[in-house]
Amino acid sequence: MIRLVFRLAACAAALLACGQTYGQDIDPDILKAQAGTYLVAPEDGRAGCRMTLETDMAIGGYSLSGQEACARPLPSLADASSWNFDGNGGLILIDPTRKVLARFVENEGSPMKTEDGKLFLLPAAPDGVDHLPTFDNLAGTWTMQRPDGERLCGVTLDGNVGTDGNAPLSLSGDCAANVAKLKLAVWHIEGFALTLMGGDGSSLGFDMRSDGNFDKSKQEGGKPLSLVRR
Repeated sequence: MIRLVFRLAACAAALLACGQTYGQDIDPDILKAQAGTYLVAPEDGRAGCRMTLETDMAIGGYSLSGQEACARPLPSLADASSWNFDGNGGLILIDPTRKVLARFVENEGSPMKTEDGKLFLLPAAPDGVDHLPTFDNLAGTWTMQRPDGERLCGVTLDGNVGTDGNAPLSLSGDCAANVAKLKLAVWHIEGFALTLMGGDGSSLGFDMRSDGNFDKSKQEGGKPLSLVRR
């Protein structure tokens, strides 16, 4: 099962251990670890925008770029001119007057989200992807196949999420033996990762690619495998 690893967790821990507070200088290694390109996107699957957290000094914190791409999908963030750590394990986006436009807080190992829970900050979004996958927009029929097109199984993802955060799935009756034996029964989304799970602890983890389909996570090992929407 794959889970996204977020750089901020380690950075925040180091900041708190050193008594770091908002407005003070940040250790260069911590700053470098946090810098990078992120997708900021609503949790409901609507389009978001990418921006890059940089390491140069700016008003209220450190420079960022790409925020002009937010003008249409997320206009409230288009005026962001810098970013900073907030001293409490979070990250803030700031405008030229030092007004905080968004505050992203830790989310139990999942992507950081704003305090109102409506926007997520995600690193390493696939190229060309501007939105989060959701149970609703992934629900439907898929084919599990090899890169050469060899079909292994049909998979139907149900969009009805249970209280455990998982949704049911069903497999076609002609699945290859190595897939059928997993007895996959539910699925889960975390960031851009999709995991199919069986009741006995078996699972298959997939990572979203730019065309909206999924490839088996490299962490799974074994032969390449894809989930392609029908």
